[in-house]
Amino acid sequence: MSEVAIKDITPGKAEMGKTRRPQSWWSLKKEAMKANKHAYVMLAPYMLLFGLFTVLPVVMSVLISFTYFNMLEFPRFIGWQNYSRLFLEDDIFLIAVKNTLLFAAITGPLSYVACFVFAWIINDLRPKLRAFMTLVFYAPSISGNIYFIWQMIFSGDRYGIANGFLIRWGILLEPIQWLKTEIYILAIIILVQLWLSLGTGFLAFIAGLQTVDKTLYEAGAVDGIKNRWQELWYITLPSMKPQLMFGAVIQLTTSFAVADVSIYLAGFPSVNYAAETIVTHLMDFGTIRFEMGFASAIATVLFTLMVGTNLIVQRMLRKVGG
Repeated sequence: MSEVAIKDITPGKAEMGKTRRPQSWWSLKKEAMKANKHAYVMLAPYMLLFGLFTVLPVVMSVLISFTYFNMLEFPRFIGWQNYSRLFLEDDIFLIAVKNTLLFAAITGPLSYVACFVFAWIINDLRPKLRAFMTLVFYAPSISGNIYFIWQMIFSGDRYGIANGFLIRWGILLEPIQWLKTEIYILAIIILVQLWLSLGTGFLAFIAGLQTVDKTLYEAGAVDGIKNRWQELWYITLPSMKPQLMFGAVIQLTTSFAVADVSIYLAGFPSVNYAAETIVTHLMDFGTIRFEMGFASAIATVLFTLMVGTNLIVQRMLRKVGG
């Protein structure tokens, strides 16, 4: 081999002294952004609107919760006074927290399980019948004045449906003021909320069940799966984890944000605050008294409860099906 050839293939001193440094996290991120720049451009309008109308209001609410703000004067910083007043002086708020947690503990899991069970049963029907039953179950959540029906059922006179049946069967002698009696109000509102909860989560489960690959059931039968319950646990649930997560978020958020059903059926405020929730308490101070700093503190507490509960539930759901 000639000297020229050897010189061509032998690295120089400058090149031998150089070593490739590993790329930094930011360099890798920049390369990924350049490779997916079209996706970021498409996402930009949504992210802008999401930041302006979701993230920014949440941040502003947290900041305002540390101020005294009555909508007429400029907010005045008062530190933790709103929170100390909320937990140490506001007895009605403690009632609202108890009612809200009770709502969430009962309506959240029950409505979640009910949504999935009904979706699982309806999914096996013929397409036209499945579409009709989906509409039947979803209709209550989108109906306008659906509370009028329940007001008729639990009307406090003899013409109320519940009172009429109970008097006719000899169980009652006099009608009961269902929506004005403290011991009945909360149970009735929980019942109505459960009925109304077959909404978005139900549709998500229907959609998730439709996307499960049917060949997995055939493979499962070969591997030893013998019944529908084993199919459900080992194939169906693991195949629709995104829908299960989405349904959990929707059902828990709805159960924590109960307000309309309480206002329409029990009044605002309800008798002895028997149906008071965190959201109705927030509406009281935010839209009637205009104590926006205090209302923002209530909203921050509710937001923290929602986020914490959703994180716990999502961690539990990640273990479903292994």
